[in-house]
Parts: sequence; C-alpha cells; structure tokens
Amino acid sequence: MPENSMPKEAAYQVITDELMLDGNPRLNLASFVTTWMEPECDKLMMASINKNYVDMDEYPVTTELQNRCVNMIANLFNAPIGSGEAAVGVGTVGSSEAIMLAGLAFKRKWQQKMKSQGKPYDKPNIVTGANVQVCWEKFARYFEVELKEVKLKEGYYVMDPVKAVEMVDENTICVAAILGSTLTGEFENVKLLNELLTKKNKETGWDTPIHVDAASGGFIAPFVYPKIEWDFRLPLVKSINVSGHKYGLVYAGIGWVVWRSKEDLPDDLVFHINYLGSDQPTFTLNFSKGSSQIIAQYYQLIRLGFEGYKSIMENCIGNARILKEGIEKTGRFEVVSKDVGVPLVAFALKDSTKYTVFQISDALRKFGWIVPAYTMPADAEHIAVLRVVVREDFSCSLAERLISHIQEVLKELDSLPSRIVKDSHVVTVAKEVVGENKDAEAAKMGDRKFQEKVTKQWRHFVKTKKTGVC
Repeated sequence: MPENSMPKEAAYQVITDELMLDGNPRLNLASFVTTWMEPECDKLMMASINKNYVDMDEYPVTTELQNRCVNMIANLFNAPIGSGEAAVGVGTVGSSEAIMLAGLAFKRKWQQKMKSQGKPYDKPNIVTGANVQVCWEKFARYFEVELKEVKLKEGYYVMDPVKAVEMVDENTICVAAILGSTLTGEFENVKLLNELLTKKNKETGWDTPIHVDAASGGFIAPFVYPKIEWDFRLPLVKSINVSGHKYGLVYAGIGWVVWRSKEDLPDDLVFHINYLGSDQPTFTLNFSKGSSQIIAQYYQLIRLGFEGYKSIMENCIGNARILKEGIEKTGRFEVVSKDVGVPLVAFALKDSTKYTVFQISDALRKFGWIVPAYTMPADAEHIAVLRVVVREDFSCSLAERLISHIQEVLKELDSLPSRIVKDSHVVTVAKEVVGENKDAEAAKMGDRKFQEKVTKQWRHFVKTKKTGVC
C-alpha cells in the first residue's frame, strides 16, 4: 500500500493503462462466459451494485426477482411443480458453488439413508466421466467424497453410461452427467444413463440418483433440442445446475441450482437467520454477494423470453457451423466436437509431426485471438486439440476472420523448420520424458506413433497453457 494518497484521476489512469495489456474479452475464445450485454442491462447492474443480496429483508424485491428466476429455470427444465407451488432452488456465484451445494445434498441424503439402515457411511463416492470440469474434483476433495471417473477413449470424449453404471455401488451418492462437455461441447446421454441406472436400482434395491451438470448446455438444449430428454422428465434426475453467466447471457458471477422437489434437499442443510430483520432461510457456501447479476438474469429472461433465447442459440450454432466448415476446408484439421451440443468447435491437427496445436495457439495471439490448446483427459491424453467457443457476440464475420488468420498461421508455420521431430534438442527431451533412450526404438515406432507418445506428455510441459480450459 502506498504511503500517500493520489488524485482519483491519477489512480484511474494508472489502472486503465495497466489494463490495456489484458486481452480483449470478445476475442477470448477460450471462455464460455458472457462478454457482452445490452446497455440497458448494464445500467440496471450499476444501479444495484451497492446492494448486498443477503439483506433480504432490506431488499425484498431483489429476493423476489431471484425466486422468479428459480421458478422460470425450473419450469424450463420440466420440474414437476404443482399449481401455485414454488420451485426449489437458489442463485449462486457460478456453477462451481451450485455443484458443491447439489453434491452436499446428495451426500447428506445418502448418509441419512445408510445411518437408518445401520450401515457404514464414511466412504461415499460419486461417478463421473473423466471429462468433468475441475469443480467436481474440488467437491470430491473438499468434502471427502471418492471421485470414480469413467476414462475416455479416442473418438469418444464423454462419459460412457454403460461403464458409469457398472462403477456404481452401494456407496455411490449420485452419478453426474454433463450436458455440454467442457472439452468438446457434447451432450452426454442422460436418458440412457437413467434407463440403465433404473434397471440396476431395481436389481440391487438401491436408489442411486442422477445430477445433471448443465452449466453450459442448460440454456441451449431447451431452446434448440427440446426433444432430447435430459432434465426432470427423467425420474432419477434429482438436481440440475446451470451457469447464468454462460449461455444464460449474464456477465460472470451467477449460477443456479434447482432440485426436483423439497424432499431432495435435506432440511438440515438449510440455515435460518433472523439478525437482518426477519427469519431468512439460506443455503449457500458464501454469505454476502452482489445483487447485480441476479437482476441481470431476470432482465434477460423477461427481455428475451423463449423466442429471444431460441433465436440467439440458433444463431450461435449457425456461426459454429460456419467456423467448422471453414476449418475443415483447410484440410489440415480433424474436428472432434459434435454437431449436437454446445456451439463450439474443437479440432486436432491431422499431422502434428512438424508443429503442434500449442504453437498454433501461440501464433494466433499476435492477431489478438485467445484460442486454448489442451490435451484430453485419461485415457485419451495423446489427443491435443484447439477449441473455439462461439458466444452471442461471436459473429459470422468474426468466424470468417478467424479462419483466415488460422490459414495465415498454418502458412507461416509450414515455412519454418520442424520443431517436433527434426529438432534434435526437442527429440532428446521428448525421449527422456517418454522413457525412450534409444534412437532405434523411436525409428521403429515411426513418426506418427512417436509423436503420439510425445503428445501424451504435454501435460508435464504445458500446464500453464491449460488455464483457459474452463
């Protein structure tokens, strides 16, 4: 902290100058998080920036707006809500907190059941795919739950429902399905998971439930793929989280979690306080938080309505399709993302013996683009991809401009000496990493297989390059 004060104008200028070195949020294609909202919503957010949401007695209208958002989202997810009945859910600071709360509810319900049966309740586990976002690993570690991951394989980068159900045992508190994988945008088959798990529950007498992590896909599927059954239409789905700050179209800082019914949220997890003026139930991991994002979410829901969200999501998918076609036309990439899912394009080099996706990612930075490169989780670590997330503010013209810049980068890298196989220093390091100390063995493997073994070890080399994958 400086010893002396400075004029407000000087402080503003100092910070403004430093922030100029940040990347351009709209060109940050690594992030799913909203980077543009209408000016009217910006005004509403600024007008409420000094409201602490937790002061419900002082700001009852803000609390009512949150409750309306919960009801609208629960209805969007086909929650079985009776006439005049309120939905069960809460606003959070993001899907990470929402997942923690849902996980805690599952853990507590499982513990209560095991206690009532006189069985041990100290070794809970949760079954997920290896493609889950890091917040699931945080939940498992912070709240002492074993994380049982279904490994991936080349060409199949989401959780296999059959393998997931095979891993379920009496101590499984829930199976977590992802609607919109962070890695490829693909929707997992929640309907098949529900069918297989229902069958296993009948055979074993268990009642293992499902949680759907719809952080990315929850505001896409209802509008674009309404026939896909993934939500509360499936009996075993007991809770769903969604990120308002992703395709809910709100700036960073808002998520939602909704439960199927009151019975799925244990009462002893809900706290009641009265020192702010009245009895207030609270079920969050934090206490104080701003009201702006909640008000912004309500604005988007009533401003856009079903029609508006549908139009925006279809436009995003259309722009993703244009980008995919342009990338495929280069003839240099294999697209690994699917047509049905979150609007993004994940693609890998067909031949990475001369340069890698990590070098392409670095080279695109000179044009201002932030395009992440990363390796897939176990057991597909040898696949390294680039990923472009198509948000509302990523237009068709920007997609075409990005394609042209990718082509320029490829042309530039083609003209350079190979830095992967021909560079003796890199080959030596790679051999040390993969445990290859004999030139003869590398020759036997061939360039492609050798490169695959090298790529498997990118996790050890490029940890800092994975920061954008969230």
